[in-house]
Amino acid sequence: MTVPSALRRPSKVPFGRRWAARAAVLLARVLALLPPGRIRVVLGWLRRGTPPATYDEARLARDAVLSVSLACLGPRGCLPRSLAAALLCRMWGAWPTWCVGVRARPPFGAHAWLEADGRPVDENVPDGYLTALITVPPLREGDGGR
Repeated sequence: MTVPSALRRPSKVPFGRRWAARAAVLLARVLALLPPGRIRVVLGWLRRGTPPATYDEARLARDAVLSVSLACLGPRGCLPRSLAAALLCRMWGAWPTWCVGVRARPPFGAHAWLEADGRPVDENVPDGYLTALITVPPLREGDGGR
């Protein structure tokens, strides 16, 4: 479900963040076994009560996940990587926009990613390359938990 190449492994992630990232990866691997609609419901429930994550917060969470999981680094790691990074952001008290969609330009295929501050987090793709089909954005004030 991702671009057919491995990602670089970040270095210098603090010890405490690595343990939280390991827990997030474990939870994400279980969550990734659910059907997409069920994942959306679970993430919709988890996002409640958190402000939007900044781009830097989401990037730090993604880097922490990549530093502890070889599976998330691999070519089919986008779903557990995006789930784990979103869960880690939640552990830190914020919520990015979690997205699942398709690459709109060749090579076509499914992909999962995070967005923060209106842009994909460390995806290194041009504008319009990814089209979201399912999103779980942070709640705005007044949404009432929906």
